[in-house]
Amino acid sequence: MFVGSVTAAPDAPMIRYFDTVLTWSEVDRHTDALAAALVEGGLRSGERVVLYLQNVPQYVLALVAAWKANAIAVSANPMLKARELRRILDDSGATVLICLEELYSQFGVEAVQGSTVQRIITTSERDFQTRNDSRLFAASAHTSPTDTEDLMSILSQYTGQQPPPALLTGSDTAVITYTSGTTGAPKGATNTHRNVVLGGQTYRDWFQLSSGEGILGIAPLFHVTGLSGHIAAAFSARMSLILTYRFESGVVLDAIREHRPTFTVGAITVFIALANDAQVSKEDLASLRTIASGGAPIPHSVVDEFFAKFGTYIHNAYGMTETTSPTHSVPLGAVAPTDPHSGVLSVGKPVYGTTVWVIDETGAEVGTGQIGEIVVAGARVVPGYWNKPDETAAAFDHGRLRTGDVGFVHDDGWLFLVDRKKDVIVASGYKVWPREVEEVLYSHPAVREAAVIGVPDEYRGESVKAFVTLKNDIPVLTDELIAFAKERLAAYKYPRSIEIVDALPMTATGKILRRDLRQDSGRPK
Repeated sequence: MFVGSVTAAPDAPMIRYFDTVLTWSEVDRHTDALAAALVEGGLRSGERVVLYLQNVPQYVLALVAAWKANAIAVSANPMLKARELRRILDDSGATVLICLEELYSQFGVEAVQGSTVQRIITTSERDFQTRNDSRLFAASAHTSPTDTEDLMSILSQYTGQQPPPALLTGSDTAVITYTSGTTGAPKGATNTHRNVVLGGQTYRDWFQLSSGEGILGIAPLFHVTGLSGHIAAAFSARMSLILTYRFESGVVLDAIREHRPTFTVGAITVFIALANDAQVSKEDLASLRTIASGGAPIPHSVVDEFFAKFGTYIHNAYGMTETTSPTHSVPLGAVAPTDPHSGVLSVGKPVYGTTVWVIDETGAEVGTGQIGEIVVAGARVVPGYWNKPDETAAAFDHGRLRTGDVGFVHDDGWLFLVDRKKDVIVASGYKVWPREVEEVLYSHPAVREAAVIGVPDEYRGESVKAFVTLKNDIPVLTDELIAFAKERLAAYKYPRSIEIVDALPMTATGKILRRDLRQDSGRPK
């Protein structure tokens, strides 16, 4: 897809980043240079390159360069702290880390000690632009972390060089995209090149994207939505990708006004923020003909209010890291129905090449309208998890993926999600597993027991809440516990509220009953 767009429109804009435009041919030359440097530095076919970056041009460059070097890219959430990043480094066995200077100084230095990483390349969000918007870059500055190489220097040194030809097939792993397992340990979905191509084509065809126009890149590029709905969609439809480092409502608004994108996909919290920003007018968003959203439950009232204010309909979508792109979405020209019994807004109909079943606890398919676990199949489903045969066997069955989500299908094919099968919390589109948060709380000297649940949140969809019992001899305030967790967990994972209780509800065998806590907190069992 990438080479096809370079060949067809070498001088057309591929990336827009504040006041800078990179054409397809420029991105091609930069990725050739970086790939040549990686190969010369000893990167071998099939080795892993971790991308620990925000939404900056360097993410796209590093991704394509890894592929040109016959390597596998590994996406790392830039909100991860040292302990969390180290898990990904160890699990993937990565030999190269490409990251922002600030992230390396804060967390990377600790994470790489004793790891398999042999080469560290750093870069700055200030590169590839000169505007230096104070709303984002006021506290940032160029640094030169020790024991690292500067990405811009590498591009300059190797300009004009090319790596050996890439010998990739559709079944080769393109990106390892991490999700969380039931125990909180990371699981890397092996998104193949075929998966990624299909993801880009799905967005292109389902939403009728047009070449020469722009995609507003508000979903994190490390996330599967950013991979398929931004990068692969831009490659497939030959569109420019508009990046703003990270989401800041005023900055994103300025980018929309300046570059006039026609499509975007992101978490519903982004659109809630824009709708609640008094500076945003209907005329500002008029260029966005098509908007899609997924990753977190969307109340129908939010969709209705957004449409009433801006005249643009938000197309609900559903997919997973393991499906590389949406398996379901609201078709263009359609309005998602709301289930009259539950009040749940449909996540859409199956996209091209997707088969869906709803099964009961025995694995038998249930009838339309009946609730059960959602199972999907199709070419967008990944082969499995990186180096986790047991977890792969549990989730994948001859190309069928057991999603772990519970829902039902109407006679006309509309899918409705009811709840998650297990205890996963979805905060602003990111999945949080209670066990990981509990382990951090347990490490505090004052905590005796901990239980974590998700509670309804109008903005995030869900927020993390913890219940703790304390050791008798160590007093502690809830604010201290929240700060303790915040220092050790990504921003979307730490509990926004903690309740100190005398005892936690338990079974006779001593298992904490999270369902009782959810019921008492207003979240369905």
